[in-house]
Amino acid sequence: MSSSENGYDEPSLSEAIQQTEGLQPWRRVFHATNGTLVVLAVAVLGLEPGTAVKILGAALGLSVILDLIRLFDPKINVLFFRAFSSLASPREAKKIASSTWYILSLLLVLWVFPTPYALAGILTLAWADPSASVIGQKWGKKPFLAGSVRGTAAFALVAFLAMLFFVPWWMAVPAALTTAVVEAAPVDLDDNLVVPPAVAGLLSLIGTLL
Repeated sequence: MSSSENGYDEPSLSEAIQQTEGLQPWRRVFHATNGTLVVLAVAVLGLEPGTAVKILGAALGLSVILDLIRLFDPKINVLFFRAFSSLASPREAKKIASSTWYILSLLLVLWVFPTPYALAGILTLAWADPSASVIGQKWGKKPFLAGSVRGTAAFALVAFLAMLFFVPWWMAVPAALTTAVVEAAPVDLDDNLVVPPAVAGLLSLIGTLL
C-alpha cells in the first residue's frame, strides 16, 4: 500500500520541513533557556545533581518514545514538524531529535563528572552553540573545518565566558579553544551530545595536569 493510500503524502513532510529552515531564532532561545535553567536549578536553587539526573532520565525516556513513534509513523512525523516548526531542524526528519541528544548529554555529564565541570559544559552548550550558529549563518563567510572562522571564534569567546562561572580563567582558555575546534570538526555527531562531555572532560584533564 502506498503512502498516499495510507493518508500520508511524502511531499507533505517536505513542505513541513521547509518551514523549519533558516535562522530559527526561537530554536536558539529554546536551546539556551533549557541549559540555563538546568544550571540555575543546580547551582542556585540547590537541586542535587542526583535528583537532576533522575528528572533528566524521565525526560529522556519520554523523548526517546516520541522519537521512535514519529520515525516509524510518517503521519506523526509530519504532525511533529508542523507543531514544532519553530523548534525542529530539517536534519531531524529521519534522525533522533537534537533535544533527545541534549537531554542525554546533560544527564551524562551530571552523572559522570564533578558538578562544576558538568555545569560549565552545560552552560557552554546553552550559550556558545547557538551563538556560533547565528554568527556562522549570518556572517561566517570564511570556512573553518565544518563551520566558519567567525562562528568558531564566537563559540570560543562565549564558551570562555560561560566557563568563568565555574572555573578559573587559566582553565577556561584552553578548554574553550579546544572545544570550539571540536564543535567545528566534520564529525557526524550531534553537537548537543558532544559539547558538554568535551568541556567537562577537558576541564577534568586540565585540573588533573595543572
